This record gives sequence, C-alpha cells and structure tokens, in this order.
Amino acid sequence: MTQPLSDQTIALVKATVPALEAHGLDIVHEMYSRMFQNPEIRDLFNQSHHGDAGSQPRALTGAILAYASNIENLGALAPAVERIAQKHVGLQILPEHYPHVAEALLGAIKAVLGDAATDEILAAWGEAYWFLANILIAREQRVYSEQKDASGGWNGWREFRVEDVVRESSVINSFILRPVDGGAVMRHKPGQYLTFWLEIPGHPPVKRNYSISAAPNRETYRISVKREPHGLASGWLHDHAKPGTVLKVAAPAGEFFLAAHVERPVILLSGGVGLTPMVAMLETLAEGGARVPVHYVHGTHDRDTHAMRDHVRALAGGNKSITVTDFHQTPLEDEVAGQDYDVAGIITDEWLTANTPLAEADYYICGPRPFLRHAVSTLSLAGVPSDRIHYEFFGPADELLAA
Repeated sequence: MTQPLSDQTIALVKATVPALEAHGLDIVHEMYSRMFQNPEIRDLFNQSHHGDAGSQPRALTGAILAYASNIENLGALAPAVERIAQKHVGLQILPEHYPHVAEALLGAIKAVLGDAATDEILAAWGEAYWFLANILIAREQRVYSEQKDASGGWNGWREFRVEDVVRESSVINSFILRPVDGGAVMRHKPGQYLTFWLEIPGHPPVKRNYSISAAPNRETYRISVKREPHGLASGWLHDHAKPGTVLKVAAPAGEFFLAAHVERPVILLSGGVGLTPMVAMLETLAEGGARVPVHYVHGTHDRDTHAMRDHVRALAGGNKSITVTDFHQTPLEDEVAGQDYDVAGIITDEWLTANTPLAEADYYICGPRPFLRHAVSTLSLAGVPSDRIHYEFFGPADELLAA
C-alpha cells in the first residue's frame, strides 16, 4: 500500500507552484528532451503531440501544476488518474518505464530552476512523483489482469488483419479488423478505444488510439478513421491499409463508455469524427431494445462529410425509442432539409437546452476540443449534474503523465 505523503513533502511541493507557473513549460520540454534520448521511451509517445508547438507539453505542464496545487486533496484528481491509467494500458506502459520518467522530471526541474531546486525540493518532488506513480502502476496492473483474464482478451500487441475497408464519407473510412490467430476478441465497453502500433516506412513506430465504432460482437472490431490534414497515421491507414493488411493492436481500454445498466434517457452528442464511440453506443442500445429514450444528435459540415448517416437512421428506424437529429453547418446547394439533414447550422445552446431532457438524461459527448468544451459548459450552466456529463475528446489529455 502506498504510504501517505509527509506534511513536509506536501508543503514543499505546494511551495513550488509559483515556479511551476513561471517555468513549467520549460521544465516539460527539458523533461521530454531527456526522455527521448532513449528510443524505447521515445516510442511510447505520440510524437505528433510534442515539439515546441505541440499540445502534449502544454497539457502536461497544466497537469503537473494541477497535481502540485491539489497535492493535499488528490481525491479531486481521481478521474484524471483513471484516464491516465487507461491511456497507459493502451500504450503498453509498464512499471519498468516509470524510473526513466522520474529521472527525466527531476533532472529537468534542476536544470531549469537551478539553485532554486534545492535538495529538499528535489526530494519532495521525488516522493510526490513515486506516490502518484505507484497508484498508477497498481491500477494499470489490475487493468492488464482484467484484459488477460477476459474471454478473448490479451496483453501486449496482437495481430489483426484488415478484413474490409468501407468509405463512410469524403474524409472517414471504416476498417473491419479480425484477429490473425482466428480466436475470439474480448467484449469492449461501448465507447472504448484500441491502441495501434503502426510501422510506417521512414518513421519510428507510431502509436495511435482509435475509438471502436461498433457494438461488441466477440469476432471483430471496427474503427472509423478521419483523414487528418498532414496526419501521419490516418494518412497511412487511408492510403495503405487494405484488406489483408496486418496491424498490431492492444486490447480495448478507456474510461469513457456507456453505462452497463441504462436507467435514464440517453443523449449521444457528437461533432465530426466524434461520432465513432457514439455509433458503438447507439448500436448497443438498439440491440438491447433501448428501453429508455435515446436521442442521437450529430453535427458535421455537410452531406459529404457526414459518416454513417444511413446506418444511424436505420438503427433509429428499427426502434421507436431512438430519435436522431442531424446538423449540417454549411449544407451543400442541392441538400434538402428533412432529407439530407434536420437543422442547418451548428448545435446551439438554445437548441440543446430546449430539445433535450436536461433534468433527466445522461449525456455522452465526443468531438473536437472546442465542440466538447462548449457542450460541457452549456450543460453544466443549465444545471445538469457533473456525474451525468460523460465525455471523450481526441488528442492529448490535460492530465499528468498522459503519454
């Protein structure tokens, strides 16, 4: 069991908050520079999120500051810790990787803060780091065990063959994946993701998370990938992953998923490629009979970028409890309201508060960061309790140690 932090450590870590506010980003850049000298550690990270303009250094800077500020009230960080542990499991981060991070972090603090980083300060941050690390290691080991023990489960990287590729829109392709070994696959929780190890010529190994866009079936997984501008992984998948291509895949992970027992109305709210976990949830609810009202609300640019529209409509047509509302921000000239889309424009605060049961429902939200931030803010201000607002976003998480 992890020993509680000492009062002296708590006081010393909190005393570094002003220095972290002033120099935190420099410390994080220095830390990554040190870690990435080791190729084994470098390859654990999504390199597209790093660099001077990368989003991950900023996210980690904010997370370290949040940890220092809440060092005596770590219960406030519990959801963040679970999210980090799930991401680490997807990336196959193991206990032996943690000492490399500790060495790089403490070395970076000393290099950037100089004489202000006294032996006492470094010792306090060392204790604080390992306190959190041991919590993460224990949680990750439990998840690894659950994955291994599950029917069709596995640890490490398992080979899957692309069985089919389906063009869903002008920017999104779906990939149907079946294990090369011919065995079953573990039932994922609708909303979870798979982590892929991609070997792209001319590049170090690339790791990416993609949400599973289908309900569990024990035989295959489906991911639906948007081709991102200049996206190394998404571009390679669109251009080179064909039926027969073999990919290395880690077991399903993620803390964002549909509740096992749905007792309240469900609102599935997505923007762009954020529809992928929502379709998995919607399929699951439709297959289970959807005994509660379900409202799927999706926003995209136009008909050409609208993925899986016919599939979603078919699911709704087969179940009277399911309602679908599609928003097209800028409909094409030949699009017809009521046929190609339901509402022109974006999903507004006014529409959301007037057309969804705020006081009764659970909200599941996924999409680009601005979309997500706006939706969560709108619902919170409208009085929806935080424990009924569930969300996932694509890209690095704003938490400590997210790789």
